[in-house]
Amino acid sequence: MPRRRTPSSTGSSSANPPGPRNRTPQPVRVRRRTFGDVVKAFLALVALVGLVAGVPFALASQVGWPLPSEAPSLAWLEQEITVGTFLDILAFVVWLAWAQFTACVLVEVKAALSGVGVPGRVPGAGPSQLLARQLVAALLLVGATAASFTPGLSQLGQSLEGNRSGTVAAAQQTPGLFAQQQEQAAHTAAALAEQASNVAAQADDGSAAERGDTKYYRIQPPEGRHHDSLWEVAERHLGDGRRYKEIFELNKDRVQPDGSRLSEASLIRPGWIMEMPGDAVGGELVEMPDEAPDVSPDVQQQINEYAGTGDRAQGGGQQDDGSSHVSVPEQPPAADRPATHQERPEQHAAVPAAESGRSFGLPEALLGAPLLAAGLLGALGHRRRQALWQSAIGAVGGRRGMEPPTPTGDALDVQDALLVGADPEGVRLLDLSLRGLAASLAAESRPLPTVYAAWLSNGDLHLQLAQPAGKPPAPWQLGQDQTFWLLARSDAERYEDVDTAAPYPGLVSLGTMDDSRLLLNLEAVPGIVSLSGREADRAAVFASVAAELATNGWSDRMTITLVGFGEDLTPLAPNRLRHLDGIDDLIEAMEAETRQRRGALGAAGHDSVLTGRTGPAQHTRWAPHLVLLATEPSADEAVRLAELAADAGRLGIGYLVGTDSAELPGAAWEMEITAAGKLVAPLLGLELDAQSLPPAQQRAVVELFVDADPERGPDGPGTAPPFLVDVSEQGRPAVYARLVGSYEIIGLEAPDGERSALLHEALALLLLHREGVHPRVLASALWPRGVTDDVREALLERLRDWLGADPDGSSRLRTDATGRLTLAKSVVSDLDVLRSLYHEATQGKGVDNRAVRGRLLTDALVLVRGPLLADRPEDRYRWLTHEIIDAQLPLLVADIGLALSAFHLEKDRAEKAIEALDASLRTAPADERLWHELLRATHSTGDTARLQELAADLLDRSGARGLPPRTEALLDELLPAWRDGVAAAG
Repeated sequence: MPRRRTPSSTGSSSANPPGPRNRTPQPVRVRRRTFGDVVKAFLALVALVGLVAGVPFALASQVGWPLPSEAPSLAWLEQEITVGTFLDILAFVVWLAWAQFTACVLVEVKAALSGVGVPGRVPGAGPSQLLARQLVAALLLVGATAASFTPGLSQLGQSLEGNRSGTVAAAQQTPGLFAQQQEQAAHTAAALAEQASNVAAQADDGSAAERGDTKYYRIQPPEGRHHDSLWEVAERHLGDGRRYKEIFELNKDRVQPDGSRLSEASLIRPGWIMEMPGDAVGGELVEMPDEAPDVSPDVQQQINEYAGTGDRAQGGGQQDDGSSHVSVPEQPPAADRPATHQERPEQHAAVPAAESGRSFGLPEALLGAPLLAAGLLGALGHRRRQALWQSAIGAVGGRRGMEPPTPTGDALDVQDALLVGADPEGVRLLDLSLRGLAASLAAESRPLPTVYAAWLSNGDLHLQLAQPAGKPPAPWQLGQDQTFWLLARSDAERYEDVDTAAPYPGLVSLGTMDDSRLLLNLEAVPGIVSLSGREADRAAVFASVAAELATNGWSDRMTITLVGFGEDLTPLAPNRLRHLDGIDDLIEAMEAETRQRRGALGAAGHDSVLTGRTGPAQHTRWAPHLVLLATEPSADEAVRLAELAADAGRLGIGYLVGTDSAELPGAAWEMEITAAGKLVAPLLGLELDAQSLPPAQQRAVVELFVDADPERGPDGPGTAPPFLVDVSEQGRPAVYARLVGSYEIIGLEAPDGERSALLHEALALLLLHREGVHPRVLASALWPRGVTDDVREALLERLRDWLGADPDGSSRLRTDATGRLTLAKSVVSDLDVLRSLYHEATQGKGVDNRAVRGRLLTDALVLVRGPLLADRPEDRYRWLTHEIIDAQLPLLVADIGLALSAFHLEKDRAEKAIEALDASLRTAPADERLWHELLRATHSTGDTARLQELAADLLDRSGARGLPPRTEALLDELLPAWRDGVAAAG
């Protein structure tokens, strides 16, 4: 589909500089003045007049000029100090204080009315200037409008025509508390708009293919197992399989010779006709309707009839109407960089039931939120590992050996959506880029610049600065002008981990525009960010913002206060999220914190949290505090919040406030969420596809975290493994895979050629998830950079053929009622057997039969040959980072070793017990339970020297941290002189 181009801006007069146009131009909304505003302004005026004019008048009339009228002499030193002398000295001090305060008033008034930037500092006038600023602000608040509170995100991401001059004019016409930032805001926003427009135009020019005459291709019948696909057609005749989308767009929904239509790129049939781009080549397979001598007349007629359909034949193609178009950097081909969710080809297929918020059975909102999904997935994995360890050490009674819960229903769909949508690599690069920037600036003794927003586009990171900050450190580059810093993805990949604080933890995703993702830095906004729209739509946006802030990977510590919503969200991050019942509680808490932060900054000598964030106090005072207020405040509450937010930008405090009226006093940036899911800000020139977390998906996400909570109690998940196998001789499987240690498969012939590794990896994923794997989860795991549906389906067919069928004729690769892929019970892994043996020994036949228990435990320990998939290639199996099997397997092996050790110690077979514990320690060397049992078993031998040697070995394993306290206490009990022995050996 042709892309509308933005007309060139050259030739525009300087008097009317070009700028972005709003899609829906709106006049600047003027906030209604309240009676309280008028009273405050009047009192501020009286105070200013009294202090600026009244004080000197009173001094002149009552005291007079305090300085002597003649030059001082040495005789003055011998004179007696009288009351008059003391009054003159005091009057002189008051004159100096008056002069300083008057200078502060002049500086603040000039900055507020002229828009020259941040007010200058009067030397030594901290409290005086603060008082002057508050009085001037109260006086000017009565004339402030919403537009006068708008800093530099205006027109972000827009094309170059339109309303930049209008925005500047609005800023100049509406002086207020933040009017000094308006001119800079308009220029920075317009510059980013120009940058985005230029990049988009370059991408458009560079990617436009030369098109010739129309050509057609007829889908070929299958040859053996090979079926034709659009990817292969594009690869053969266009030179690049990724151009299959062009073929799909040219032929989508057109009637084929058999009467059906092309609706999905992966569903094509032999005999269908495909219109091809004009640069297609390939001899007899690419044919013109009137020049196809090698095909039958019937096929020629079909091609001619097909040529009469479609937009091109009917003149229905889109034309450039000259209207404005939002232009942001376009995505490059997926093969050129690791893909985020938006670029994966299988996720571009037609989405049925759009209103249901689901795509291919999975929640659409999470599929389209890669940073949010990655944060939730990482936090969920951490929670599950924590639950496993706490269960293992007996912190939660009755849950030893606990298996993680298997989600069902909506929770399972949400978990799959997280696995498909997450972009952990993108989160990692964003974190490395920001921390690397902070470290580079610190090395150059430069402060962190204030960042209003960030765009993730084309894999590159664009930072919009509040004001010019000089040349960025390498490998960062200047963008469109001095207020934009750019880091290419290829440069970001060269960064390594650095020990520095996260510089911009308040960045949070709001939505996308033309496949570019906008992250707003909430803590940098000089005022309130307001969000209007229907309450339900606002709630979904608030939930998304809260969830991403609570779990993102580019921050360290922060506090997120939720008011009016989100009490059920606290399980996502109990250490970050807190919920308050009402606005009164919020205002009281924030007034105290604002005072505390101002005092702390002054005492530390910092201008803002950014100048102190990378210093010695980085982990204490300068963590951000972000307030999400979903309940609309009253007029008085809004004014009090506006006063608190006036200085919030430099204090590391951010406010996002919901409103029904779209008119909120002190709102720096005003946004609206529409019923269609668009996040619009006309005064900012933004229209995004909003990122949200609808209620159903919110509940399912919380359910995942609650189920994984280690403190739920013994009524939580059971201890039975998700899949039990018959461990008797009669239960011999047809296909047996060895995963614990090196990867081996018994019962199948080795697959052919280069596809062998892919088939092995797909089988391993299915074996580790006996509950079933969604096809899209499988695709995103095997091809994290993206894959087309037809390639995925081709792999599944090969996997199905490779695994074969059971004697009853049923395929060993099946699809359950939910559409997920499952394996037949005849396909088994050694991990399945390991779990089944331990379960049978401790909860089955081995409970009442000692001999059976010993045999089962011994057989289980023999299966352990090393870590999971020990010989896997470094560039594959990256999906294992999302799994908790790396925590489960060592715990399972330790449980087996402990049970077998106890079995042998019952009969005083200490050497056998030690042998079992040593075998377990090879797989679970960090399990403190094994250390303790090994110490007890060694002590039971009565060999003091051997116990002393073991103590030294454990101390050596523990490294610089030393032995854990409980291990030390046990050694003190078993061998009181162990420290002396270790010191002598050392």
